Amino acid sequence: MISSPAAVLAEMWADPEAFSPLGSRVLLAVDAASVDAVRVAELGRRLPCICVAVADDPRSAPTGITTAGFDILLTSEPEAPRPWVSVPGTMAATVDLLSGAARANPFAAVALAQLLRSSTGIDIRDAVVAESFAYSALQAGPEFAHWLARHRQRRARRAARDTDRRDTAVAPADSRGKPQPAERGSPAASGAWGSAPAVLVHRDRTALIVTLNRPTVHNAVNAAVRDGLVSAFRLAALDDDVTEIRLVGAGSSFSSGGDLTEFGTLPGPVQAHSVRTTRSIPLSLLATRLPTTAFVHGLCIGAGAELPAFCGRVVAAPDTTFRLPETAMGLVPGAGGTASLPRRIGRERATYFILSGQAITVELALAWGLVDEIAPRPAMPVAGD
Repeated sequence: MISSPAAVLAEMWADPEAFSPLGSRVLLAVDAASVDAVRVAELGRRLPCICVAVADDPRSAPTGITTAGFDILLTSEPEAPRPWVSVPGTMAATVDLLSGAARANPFAAVALAQLLRSSTGIDIRDAVVAESFAYSALQAGPEFAHWLARHRQRRARRAARDTDRRDTAVAPADSRGKPQPAERGSPAASGAWGSAPAVLVHRDRTALIVTLNRPTVHNAVNAAVRDGLVSAFRLAALDDDVTEIRLVGAGSSFSSGGDLTEFGTLPGPVQAHSVRTTRSIPLSLLATRLPTTAFVHGLCIGAGAELPAFCGRVVAAPDTTFRLPETAMGLVPGAGGTASLPRRIGRERATYFILSGQAITVELALAWGLVDEIAPRPAMPVAGD
């Protein structure tokens, strides 16, 4: 629902606490054509709610609308300039999508908007730490707990189905026809069919090529990937002969984001914050101070979209798509996305992209500045070639 700015102002003065996750107005969308819209943003940016301005034509909006403090600016105008987001369908459908996402996880949605408001103007490294604080708080909240419980139930059901299928399969037999158990420590016993490093590091003259190497799970980022990337970036920082870093992914995708099997496995959010800021992938990359190019392809979800945005240059294959699903999990991005994305595409577009949870095409990513070039995936030498 798109409200009149004058009506919203009256509500704000009458009951400001209604505009919060604990009230009835988690997200408000107002007509940007009214001069009162600027005042709505000035007041709303200090409230725990998400403020959206909508305009059929941005040129009809009053002066100052783009700097007043709206979290998202929507327009029906195709290919509108930054910070406006050109809606992919109808305005009503887009507002309904954002409102639904905010109502489903109001604490995460508002934390996202507040975090982006406060961290966009500070040092990017401080913004990474600020994100971790918000992420940790939400890890202890009811929305993530609800998502995690449902996720574990789904995993348990899948595991039960897999067990049933294994029980009905024919086991290998010895020469007398007796089924043989899997040898202890074998791939069949452990479920691991390879011991390749999760991250490969290869020198090509003065370039350090760092490859995410879990192709069977679309390079999902687990503790091994995190530690491998941190070690690789620290190596680059210490080696005076390394003059650039190239970041690539093995297999059909650059990265599908955080490995969901590890979600909720640390003792608590306080410990998780300590790990995220001690062994931080983006902070380790930034500490190298080296020119870095990310070559991305396929799925770039969660961390798979957040990490490349820290790189000085991003080259995307034509099949690349980007998506940030964290708000629907009751969280904000946790791999530095609230620090890296706004610095590439602007705060308003970053808020829209993350809150909506919708995938964007490589063409839109190029238009927004999330990628710098669309080019066929290059053949990259990796360790072991």
